Amino acid sequence: MSGPLVVVGDTLLDRDLDGRAERLAPDAPVPVVDEPEERCRPGGAGLAAALAARDGRREVVLITALADDPAGRELAKLLAGAGVRVVDLGLSGPTPEKIRVRAEGRSLLRMDRGGEPGAVGALGADGLRALARAGAVLVADYGRGVAAQPSVREALRRAPSRVPVVWDPHPRGATPVAGVRLATPNRAEAARLVPGVRGESLAAVATRARAVLERWKAAGVAVTLGARGALLLGGPGPPLIAPARPAPGGDPCGAGDSFAATAAMLLADGAVPSEAVVGAVAAASAFVAAGGAASWNQRADAVRAGADHRVDGQPAARTHEVAADAIGWERAEAVLAAVRARNGTVVATGGCFDLVHAGHVATLRGARELGDCLVVYLNSDASVRRLKGPDRPLVGQADRASVIASLACVDAVVVFDEATPEAALDRLRPDVFVKGGDRALSDLPEAALLASWGGQAVILPYLPDRSTTRLMKEVARRANH
Repeated sequence: MSGPLVVVGDTLLDRDLDGRAERLAPDAPVPVVDEPEERCRPGGAGLAAALAARDGRREVVLITALADDPAGRELAKLLAGAGVRVVDLGLSGPTPEKIRVRAEGRSLLRMDRGGEPGAVGALGADGLRALARAGAVLVADYGRGVAAQPSVREALRRAPSRVPVVWDPHPRGATPVAGVRLATPNRAEAARLVPGVRGESLAAVATRARAVLERWKAAGVAVTLGARGALLLGGPGPPLIAPARPAPGGDPCGAGDSFAATAAMLLADGAVPSEAVVGAVAAASAFVAAGGAASWNQRADAVRAGADHRVDGQPAARTHEVAADAIGWERAEAVLAAVRARNGTVVATGGCFDLVHAGHVATLRGARELGDCLVVYLNSDASVRRLKGPDRPLVGQADRASVIASLACVDAVVVFDEATPEAALDRLRPDVFVKGGDRALSDLPEAALLASWGGQAVILPYLPDRSTTRLMKEVARRANH
């Protein structure tokens, strides 16, 4: 698709007042912010459009409503400077503003201006032409009336039959139109939409996502999970988890806009939803690490790098016992007891792990990010032979277990003899069971078993072109030359 990305939604003016706070006020126990420097940027749908435009791959059109006041004129100037073409529907009320008072990169206070939303003008010929040309549409709804305006909504109803539509909802916003390719509520929004499901486990999140998928008649729902990435549900099978790269101390403001804008751009480029969500999580992680919305007008190199979600090979920064101490049922049960004593989440995964490669490491690291410990179920040598044939495994189970247990992201390794790990899973009953996948949300035989005790089976995407079979074929090819 060669058309523009069309962003539809409410635009706000964000102001950061950033200074130093080295003393308390004499009349109250509050910090004094010295010499604050003001930085303005587009917020809401305006930020999503600006982030998409700086990617530079395609034209970005923003259908929004701007007020004729100083803040509205400032927004128009900022958006033009960001390379966004604006279709202004007109706003009768004041421009909404969000003002953050910050010291050394940390927010101390937020003040909001703008009050009740003003009336939004009708969609005219310019907006209709933009939507007709769109390669993808992103609805960045901030609950101030643009997505609910009747003429806008009627045009959006027709869009999913022609192009991918991503809908980033708001608690006070309009219900997404039927058929959107991807709806992207965050964890809190999904909980408000489905209040009858209790808890914060992945099983609870997946249940809410399924309810939202059915209620909104969407093709897919991606629930964003903050520092833990996103959960994608696109049908009756188990969900896919796209883990995030942790960004300690990063500013999360605007991460949702970065996620939605990247997902929409990738869908416009022809990606399937699982590819779009994985790329969007990587971009949002890099965006937060680079400073978040406060750095929106800086060079985008770090954020662009986030779309390349390759493993860097560096282990998680945490302590780990020597490999031998991490192998066996006794070790696994001790780990689980300690984690459950503090109400933590137990994550498990399984496999042959014959020749460990970057794809395995990516799955293991991603699985560990979903909870508080990771137990690996390792197929025994006899089990591998039954699954792979008499020439496998290439590496014996003792060495395979030692290699996996030496990884910092792995807390325990247990070996099982059956073809599938159901009996072993039933012994430990983890909260989450992870399988690597090729971006297909196919059924997992373990899913029903996990559900029987309230657990959740999920899929993590494989890195492309990494597999033991591929390594073996490459070795054979080189040996023959």
